[in-house]
Amino acid sequence: MQIETLILGAGAAGLMCAAEAGPRTLVIDHARAPGEKIRISGGGRCNFTNLGIAPERFLGGNPHFHKSALARYTQWDFIELVSRHGIAWHEKTLGQLFCDGKATQIVEMLVGEARAAGAELWLQTSLTGLDHGPEGFRATLEREGRRKTVTAHNLVLATGGKSIPKMGATGLAYEIARRFGLEVTETRPGLVPLTFPEGRFAAISGVATPAGVTADGPRFDEALLFTHRGLSGPAVLQASSYWREGSAISVDLMPGVDLGADLRAKRTGDGKRGLSTELAKLLPARLVEHLSGEIDLGGRLGDLSDARIDALVAAMGDWELRPSGSEGYRTAEVTLGGIDTDGLSSKTMAAKTVPGLYAIGEAVDVTGWLGGYNFQWAWSSGWAAGQAIAAAR
Repeated sequence: MQIETLILGAGAAGLMCAAEAGPRTLVIDHARAPGEKIRISGGGRCNFTNLGIAPERFLGGNPHFHKSALARYTQWDFIELVSRHGIAWHEKTLGQLFCDGKATQIVEMLVGEARAAGAELWLQTSLTGLDHGPEGFRATLEREGRRKTVTAHNLVLATGGKSIPKMGATGLAYEIARRFGLEVTETRPGLVPLTFPEGRFAAISGVATPAGVTADGPRFDEALLFTHRGLSGPAVLQASSYWREGSAISVDLMPGVDLGADLRAKRTGDGKRGLSTELAKLLPARLVEHLSGEIDLGGRLGDLSDARIDALVAAMGDWELRPSGSEGYRTAEVTLGGIDTDGLSSKTMAAKTVPGLYAIGEAVDVTGWLGGYNFQWAWSSGWAAGQAIAAAR
């Protein structure tokens, strides 16, 4: 079987690429259904993009590589596509856009677009062999108990990263990239809960509070969730992409609150009130009780000296915590690192040294923030590769 383009992976990036690449395109995936990560994302409603897409909200070895694709296929382009298909959506918080209905609407839209462009989709199909010669890429596929050989002029690596292995995620794209001489940067879990020694926060598991979390990068002001294993919630997931093993994170438990001014004002008028009682108005009571084991929260407001107020403000505004690790790829939403962008064209996503080879989506060393950024990278990089393939016909 001879085709124009073989796309490995029927996820967000792969389906988007297929919709642009044109006829004689084959998309394969080992899963029983396409777009499985799309289906489970956003609590089943798919946070498909973000109004605040900006280059500085993406991580990677080359801070400029992703700019071209994101500028040429923007969040507004994908929003227009979603709206054209009659899919209702809404903005939740911080520019995050979700479907009003089910995430499967996005999957159905992408599959429909790919098929309308002339692409074919083979599910429950495994890649068992691959080589490259004068005729292009020769792939051996196993489907329905039979082996088939496919020759393609173009090969697109769209199998994602290592995150959520229970859904079949592997490092296949990295293995193939290395086989063809492309470099792969260090990979690690991103957008992932952080863990602490056993029992560290067991007593307050389930408690959530607004917080500002920093880990050698931008500060993220969102919800913080204490768990029996450590810390989670949007603020921690965001900061985790900047965190490294052995380093500490800083937690501001009073974002937007001038605690020093508040305590000084109440030191006179409510002097008999207990400090811990006052703090329980600003934080969950269980959290205040937990903090009292680490910070002196005893005594009355009227007895607070300026020095003690300053020390308390510092402790609450810069609570230094040192995670012991993360929950790993098992719960990570994305994989940091991947195929080195130095070996790819930022305009076409094509390998510079292997004609016809492309890498897109999570497989590439580009990772966005939480909140629809990684889906937008999938749409933009998939579109860029698909456009380049179609233009070269």
